Amino acid sequence: MPRSLFSLRIRNLPLPVPSATLGTIRLMNRNNKHRRTADSRVKSNPRLLKLQQLVNTNNSGGWEESWNQGVTPWDLGRPTPVILHLHHTGSLSMGRVLVPGCGTGYDVVAMACPGRYVVGLDISKEAIKKAKQMSSSLPNADYFTFLKADFFSWHPTGFFDLIFDYTFFCAIEPDMRSAWAQQIQKFLKPDGELITLMFPMDDQAGGPPYKVSTADYEEVLHPMGFKAISIVDNKLAIEVRKGREKLGRWKRALGHSSL
Repeated sequence: MPRSLFSLRIRNLPLPVPSATLGTIRLMNRNNKHRRTADSRVKSNPRLLKLQQLVNTNNSGGWEESWNQGVTPWDLGRPTPVILHLHHTGSLSMGRVLVPGCGTGYDVVAMACPGRYVVGLDISKEAIKKAKQMSSSLPNADYFTFLKADFFSWHPTGFFDLIFDYTFFCAIEPDMRSAWAQQIQKFLKPDGELITLMFPMDDQAGGPPYKVSTADYEEVLHPMGFKAISIVDNKLAIEVRKGREKLGRWKRALGHSSL
């Protein structure tokens, strides 16, 4: 065989790809698929797109306007199933409880009972108005209250035994998450508990809601002295959020002082 023809055949042979490289390629393809799925989920939800338009074009009043227009895609219209489960199984702390970004307040009402007083906090005047209208005549109305206030500048009159965060951490811009953790530490009793329902755990771009991960919470909570007691998949997530939520329970290490 002529040498030039042999060289041509050698050059055209497929080169072996290292297994490590194949693994990286598969991971990249899988991540790209998840990202496309997450992005398509956002694009197919006109209410979510409208929310993002309102909030991102009006930093000061976007959330208020979303409530005025009824653009509240995060609102389930009922208590969060896992909160009901924790309440009915006696798995929630008693004492004072805070729900930042409480919205219509279904979770506030669901947790409120003798021995557990729940404060629902929201920056939106309209949200607090709706929460009060919905709940004022309920039999457990003596065990909860709703306040219009900015979580980041609010000064409560006392500390809390439990803070529950769901669709609040993901609603604030990522560069505010450290400030969120500082407020959590300031508001919570030294032996208090933080419960985070982490959502959305996917690769969607933009926000709100902004994508979250366990590492995002750890990055801001660990410096405040918090460690996870448990982080598990939320088996009780509503259908459209299944596989995209984790339930985290956090406690502060003893001896770690407040700010």
